[in-house]
Amino acid sequence: MTMHFRFSFLPVLFLMCMLFGIRNVAAQEKPLIEYVETRIGTAPSTTESARMHSEAGSELKGQTIPVAGVPNGMTHWTPQTRASETKCIAPYYYNDTTFQGFRGTHWLNGSCVQDYGSFTVMPLSGELITDADQRASAFMHEKEKTSPAYYGTWLEKYQINAEVTATARAAMMRFSFESGEESFIVIEPNSDEGEAFIEVFKEKGEIVGYNPVHRIYQGAGQPAGISGYFVLKFDRPIKQFGVWRGDTVSPAGRSVTGNGNKVKSGAYLGFGSGKQVVSVKIGTSFTSLEGARLNLEKETGNQDFETVRKSAEKAWNEALGKVKVKGSEKDKILFYSALYRTKLSPRLFSDVDGKYPSFAGGTPVQHAEGFDYYCDFSLWDTFRAAMPLNILLEPKKTGDMLQSLVKKAEQGGWMPIFPCWNHYTAAMIGDHAMSVMADAYIKNVRNFDVKTAYDFLRKNAFEVNADPKSYEAGKGRRALESYLRYGYIPLEDSVWQAYHKREQVSRTLEYAYDDFCLSVLASGLGFTDDAAKLKKRALNYKNVIDPGTGYARGRYANGKWIADFDPFVKRSSFITEGSPAQYTWFVPQDIAGLQSAAGSRNAFTSKLDTLFEQGHYWHGNEPNHQISYLYAYAGQPWKTQKLTRKIIREEYDTGNGGLSGNEDGGQMSAWLAFSMIGFYPVAPGTPEYVLGSPVFEEVTIHSGNGKKFVIEAKGVSESAYYIQSATLNGKVFTKNFLTHDEVVNGGKLVLQMGTEPSKTRGTQPADEPFSVSKTKLK
Repeated sequence: MTMHFRFSFLPVLFLMCMLFGIRNVAAQEKPLIEYVETRIGTAPSTTESARMHSEAGSELKGQTIPVAGVPNGMTHWTPQTRASETKCIAPYYYNDTTFQGFRGTHWLNGSCVQDYGSFTVMPLSGELITDADQRASAFMHEKEKTSPAYYGTWLEKYQINAEVTATARAAMMRFSFESGEESFIVIEPNSDEGEAFIEVFKEKGEIVGYNPVHRIYQGAGQPAGISGYFVLKFDRPIKQFGVWRGDTVSPAGRSVTGNGNKVKSGAYLGFGSGKQVVSVKIGTSFTSLEGARLNLEKETGNQDFETVRKSAEKAWNEALGKVKVKGSEKDKILFYSALYRTKLSPRLFSDVDGKYPSFAGGTPVQHAEGFDYYCDFSLWDTFRAAMPLNILLEPKKTGDMLQSLVKKAEQGGWMPIFPCWNHYTAAMIGDHAMSVMADAYIKNVRNFDVKTAYDFLRKNAFEVNADPKSYEAGKGRRALESYLRYGYIPLEDSVWQAYHKREQVSRTLEYAYDDFCLSVLASGLGFTDDAAKLKKRALNYKNVIDPGTGYARGRYANGKWIADFDPFVKRSSFITEGSPAQYTWFVPQDIAGLQSAAGSRNAFTSKLDTLFEQGHYWHGNEPNHQISYLYAYAGQPWKTQKLTRKIIREEYDTGNGGLSGNEDGGQMSAWLAFSMIGFYPVAPGTPEYVLGSPVFEEVTIHSGNGKKFVIEAKGVSESAYYIQSATLNGKVFTKNFLTHDEVVNGGKLVLQMGTEPSKTRGTQPADEPFSVSKTKLK
């Protein structure tokens, strides 16, 4: 009996172990990278808000691209469907039907700017074709394989499987030629000016080249002093090669230099006939060909394609894993796809040995000591939430980014306002390096030269650039002389020496906020006189809020308000990309004071109600992004909870048209990431996050210090988005905001959610976030 029992039990035990093992495998977490859909925003927006408020065709597009690479990489890799570095033309659009090659791109994600220093690699079989449109192959989205670390597709025309993966500064491509015909690879620097250089070294299996960069906005079209350099090394013997310029192909030609007449040029390689797989390693750099070669060797070495891919996947899983969420699979796709898009810029600009080109000129080559050098700061957009998200989740990297801004100021003489293409641009309004640096400082991210930063920020705030040439080139605050004289920028000052001209009221509002941010730095560093002056200037917003209407309004130097005023007009000359009714709410430093300027708290909330209920809110552009959170400053936090959930559901989706406007360097997605977590940085430069309504039943935030902060939303659902009660670390919590320290020091916020608004919780003045005219900043 004993023997029979023992042998009968073993199969049962084996079956139990198998079932337990299968159960455990099923319970294992899915890699977070698998939740990312990289094509969201590559098709025209499908949201009602975008259709109502967008004017330019580009405003209807997310302008994103399906990137393969690593977070904040120097060069990203994308399928190219448009052969141009023209402004507002992204390399890839979902609705296009042909593939022109893989582009090594420096496209500012989700922007309406232009690519620069890029080049494209295209495999062909059969006949050699160099022109981008003619060589293009049909491809089907059903056969695209996309992730942040990898892109692959099947080229119908040539019977080729094309794949790419990447490191920060290098990449690997793998082309599987299945037709058996002659195999070609075309390499084209995307110089719209026709100034590129490319050279073939057949014996070494190598191609090198560069694509000169030109400035945009202030100084548009002028040489930027830098180039995008590239080195490609192939793993198969080259059977034939040549170069081309325009329609002229030169077989066995070793090099070609563009003559600057806007004619395209490039090189090609042939690898013989028969089915085969050709792999290529690529290094990129902004300093030199030697830098590109070094980046290639150090970052790819002897690694094969799959090893590089797994390394890129690991980098993404670590970056995305700073926030873990529990909720529906669709919401995870929405959230992690947004988080991915916030991690594409700013762009790493220094080589593996620390070398990078000088800011605003390119020479001499500099060396980053103890930090990585970054560029492409879309600051007018990203100061709002994308940079605060970096500060929260990536404090060390953020410090490197801010040290990069310091170095730009040292090398160029002025703190840049919107630095892209490693140059001054003066592209947008405001002076928002002040915001990101104050925000970092007050949140204890200080691994940058704060004192030198302050000196240059102070120069921007107090010194009028009297040198016409450098001012025109983008150095110094636009219209600062008027701002200092009147306390606002009058309508007579048309701000001609800027890309965005006029827009006087929006500039005034943003400068007042920037002055507040600089006052925070001044106070922290002990510059009490500066702090007092700047804090007073932080109230300059009152000078453009018309007490008769309670709205932001254009004003002349004599103090008179502009006539024929309609606060709801979609565009106004004194407002940046929006209406007066939308820009009125950009006073993040003093919402309590704005309530007084509106006439009363009731008038304030009534105006907010009008904005949302009558369809004047436009989520597709950044100046609107904080508005839904402002009810939390006025005793009606339940309206913030309702509206933020409404915006999440109506303005974002997992489809290809799932963004309601330009992604703008990650800002559109940073709003979504923060809001799905359940809070938002309304006023960067203060250490507070205003509560909204979390989408997930649980969120865990890892800020990099070994501690975790958990938000548990009990009973949350699509109808239960109102906060009924809350506890923070076991204690009753009535505030409408969390502090940065409360989050990064670890703890647990428990929210009890319900289907009806609680009109008692969070309604007391002590529950409201900071305002300059009301409370002291802790």
